[in-house]
Amino acid sequence: MAARCVDSRVLFGEAVRAVLGSWPVLQIAVENGFGGPHSQEKAEWMVGAIDQYFNSNVDLEQYEVEDSIMGMMNDEFDTIVEDGSHSLVAQQLCLLYSQCWQGDTAAVQEKITQLAQKKYDVKAKVQEVTPSDDDDDEESSDDKEEAMDCENTPSSSYAASASGTLGPSPAPKKEEEAEDDGWTVVCRKKK
Repeated sequence: MAARCVDSRVLFGEAVRAVLGSWPVLQIAVENGFGGPHSQEKAEWMVGAIDQYFNSNVDLEQYEVEDSIMGMMNDEFDTIVEDGSHSLVAQQLCLLYSQCWQGDTAAVQEKITQLAQKKYDVKAKVQEVTPSDDDDDEESSDDKEEAMDCENTPSSSYAASASGTLGPSPAPKKEEEAEDDGWTVVCRKKK
């Protein structure tokens, strides 16, 4: 019986690693360094923390696991999960924990294998979605053009200089003088 308990605990640790490893939100957070320079270490810590959380608490409810996962993502990766995937992750973890302790190791092993394949698919998708440097240049150029268009509208509270920097809009025009740096100086008429 003690060997079964140890085997179940080890198997559940592998299951937690597989579930979190296939979770796109966590993978994107790690790949993009949302947790800082130690994002990968934080993801590894998260696996151990969730494993310990289940093993230290009896009869965890799914909402408790969801809250714990959300707290870890927020605290460690500055990420708020809004796609609802944390509920699915919590549900999978609760199910796998239950299966481990009931001795259904074949089902847990099968799920780990499925999740391991999904993990590689997630990494491939993350790499496909990552834009190339050329796309960044085009986007930033388009953004600058849009910003310039917006700046020249009458409702804008900022005006652009010839160099492209922003400054407060001038007061109602009374008398204008051109400066060498491209700004227009507005002076009041003398009475």
